[in-house]
Amino acid sequence: MVDQFPTSPNSGDRREPPDLRSPVLLVSGRRRLGKLVMALAIILIAGATVSAGSAVTLYRAYSGPGPLVTDVSVVVPPGATGRAIGVILEDSGVAADYRLFLLAVRFFVPKLPLRAGEYAFSKGVSLREVIAVLQSGQTVVRRVTVPEGLNTREILRLVASVDGLSGSVPNAAVVPEGALLPETYHFSLGDPREGLISRMAVARDAALARLWAHRKVNLPLKTPYEALILASIVERETAVAEERARVAAVFINRLNLGMPLQSDSTVAYGLGPAGTQLDRPLIRRDLEVDHPYNTYLHRGLPPGPIASPGVASIAAALDPTETDELYFVADGTGGHAFARTLAEHNRNVARWRRIQRQQRA
Repeated sequence: MVDQFPTSPNSGDRREPPDLRSPVLLVSGRRRLGKLVMALAIILIAGATVSAGSAVTLYRAYSGPGPLVTDVSVVVPPGATGRAIGVILEDSGVAADYRLFLLAVRFFVPKLPLRAGEYAFSKGVSLREVIAVLQSGQTVVRRVTVPEGLNTREILRLVASVDGLSGSVPNAAVVPEGALLPETYHFSLGDPREGLISRMAVARDAALARLWAHRKVNLPLKTPYEALILASIVERETAVAEERARVAAVFINRLNLGMPLQSDSTVAYGLGPAGTQLDRPLIRRDLEVDHPYNTYLHRGLPPGPIASPGVASIAAALDPTETDELYFVADGTGGHAFARTLAEHNRNVARWRRIQRQQRA
């Protein structure tokens, strides 16, 4: 919220009222407007009764189309006086004269405060509409979209780069992997980055709790955190929405049978720099490197999430497809070929390798 305009029309102004006798005001229309504004100001300040003609003229200037020739965004800083706001509006072309803006506020809607923020105004917007927007606090709504599958460090870098936010992001060391929910978030100019990160964490907690409460029975997942870990693997293994529940089912089946998950994505996460994925394709000997996220060597879930799963992947982990499939491999179309037996899987792998050779040829 910003301060109301000062009691004296001249106090706190960054410019002196123009001398109506000065030759600086060369445009006749501008000169007439200046005289009208000054006359009305004198009447109002003196406490005299506004004549019917003057009142009608002011009302027309207040409610009629304004001078703005193209859409524009205006920022009203915190603590700005009414006079300072009027100057900003005049400089941006929204108001014809800052004094006319002050008179309109003082005469028609003096009781409501003018609020700080970023505002969008359309071509020809009237003073009535401008003042209504400023008093309502209907600021411009900005947005940032966090894609599914990013890790925590990537999300923090994204938020740090967003224009219009203030402050810094938290240190990555205090934001656990998988703690933030990928989603589209709205914010206003000047909102703190730490506040946005906190909203992402709250949204993750709420989504996980809601989906956990409606999970399928008899899943081999003991806690919501284990569901989050599995969801992060599903998120990294497929970008095809229709496959998520099916991929989750493969891993659920393997957990039920005590088979290793054999997820390439977990191996890549464990081999990458702290908190990031490996920045190259896996090779066979990578699968032999012993680390906690190598799900070829260690059975069960890895010790933590490998990315930030979206709502759809969390839902897939808690409501997987009913199937007895145990394998999947890329099919060359962006999706995967699924198999119930190792023999069937080996045929799918051979087909995928032929596709790779053709792509390299």
